[in-house]
Amino acid sequence: MPIEIIYALISFVVALIIVGPIAFKLGVSYRMKISEAKIGTAEEKARQIIEEAIKTAEKEKREATLEIKEEALKSRNEIEKEQKEADKEYKEKQNDLKAHERRLVQKEESLERKNDAIERKETAFVQREEKITRMSQEVEEVHRQQVHELERISGLTSEQAKEYLLKTVENEVKHETAILIKELDARAREEANKKAKDYVVTAIQKCAADHVSETTISVVQLPSDEMKGRIIGREGRNIRTLETLTGIDLIIDDTPEAVILSGFDAIRREVARIALEKLIVDGRIHPARIEEMVEKAQKEVEQMIREEGEAATFDVGVHGIHPELVRLLGKMKFRTSYGQNALKHSIEVAHICGLLAAEVGVDIKTAKRAGLLHDIGKAVDHEIEGSHIQIGVDLCRKYKESAIIINAVESHHGDVEPESLIAVLVQAADTISAARPGARRETLETYTNRLKKLEEIAESFKGVDKTFAIQAGREIRIMVVPDQVNDSEMILLARDISKRIEDELEYPGQIKVNVIRESRATDFAK
Repeated sequence: MPIEIIYALISFVVALIIVGPIAFKLGVSYRMKISEAKIGTAEEKARQIIEEAIKTAEKEKREATLEIKEEALKSRNEIEKEQKEADKEYKEKQNDLKAHERRLVQKEESLERKNDAIERKETAFVQREEKITRMSQEVEEVHRQQVHELERISGLTSEQAKEYLLKTVENEVKHETAILIKELDARAREEANKKAKDYVVTAIQKCAADHVSETTISVVQLPSDEMKGRIIGREGRNIRTLETLTGIDLIIDDTPEAVILSGFDAIRREVARIALEKLIVDGRIHPARIEEMVEKAQKEVEQMIREEGEAATFDVGVHGIHPELVRLLGKMKFRTSYGQNALKHSIEVAHICGLLAAEVGVDIKTAKRAGLLHDIGKAVDHEIEGSHIQIGVDLCRKYKESAIIINAVESHHGDVEPESLIAVLVQAADTISAARPGARRETLETYTNRLKKLEEIAESFKGVDKTFAIQAGREIRIMVVPDQVNDSEMILLARDISKRIEDELEYPGQIKVNVIRESRATDFAK
């Protein structure tokens, strides 16, 4: 490297060493001047800001002071206003208290005056009470004297007079009671009979039913008299077999071309009739064939029973009856009561119940159901012990009939009290159906016993002289002793006799109780 370059480098380094600190000092001095200038400016701004802040604070202080003074003035005004109102209210209360005090003083004075008046009245009452007591004693004394004088004049003691008066009053009350009972009874009967007759007549007119008396025999027509011998068989074996299997008596007499089947069980009689007719058609009559035909006839009759029961429910319009009850209804076709067919009677009662229910406004279907089932016990009363009513009640309970139906069945003969209007309608419909002319046959013995019992009931009453059951037991005519029964007691006697007949007798329809009192005067011309 040339020396010139080295000297140049050394000179540059030395120059840097000498000039560098001077330049640094000059830079630092310049920066300090700039910083001092900026600091001065910042201080000036700070002073200005502080001065503005002081001015703003003083202004806000003055404003706050003014607001506080205004609030204080407002509060003082409100307090002064409330104080005035309180003073005014206080004065008003003081005035009210003074007025109340004046009223109390006035009331106190008034009470004192009233108290004085009451004391004066009490004194007057005491005096009057003493006077009344003295007068009462005098009246009692006069009364005793008058009673004594009356007893002396009449010859009766006070007890005897009381008894006489009580008897007189009792007779008058009896007379008035009898008149009142007669009027009320006549009025009630007039209205009730009118309505009842309208209902019953309407029901009867709307319901047309056959009345055919059932018998205990059936007649089977034969193609010829020669068939009688074949029915009897060798040594009578055929007829014995038929009678043994069916339980029915075969009567083969002189009646031409006919055999009579006799028996009280209509079902067995029907089985025997069908079996015999089949044997006649078939022509082969011997014990084995008879047994076969009887078995077929039994199945036919059982099918007929079910069909009759279903037809009865369809005819009446009652559904939902247990199948076993339907079968028992069909069985009633072969059951009679006083000659009246039980199934026809039940259907008729159901129709009448429905018509009456429509008139009085109760459930028609329930009424028909009760009427149809009211005699259901008659279907099996020959097989089960007990009355047909109790049997019917047990059957209805067993097959889940309603309480209304059960009570109607139980009460239709009056054994128990009816608990619903439907039960009463069943009673009426049963009586209407049974009492129709030609509906039933009544044995002479039952008829005469009823008439005898009717007269015995009437004769058991005191004062009855003679009794006559007339109009086939529809009326009982009673002659009374005039000296023992007066006109008023006669009305009560008729009522008592009718009640006794209702309680002790069973009869269709109604019985008229006619009490007759007759007074006769007899004299002789001499």
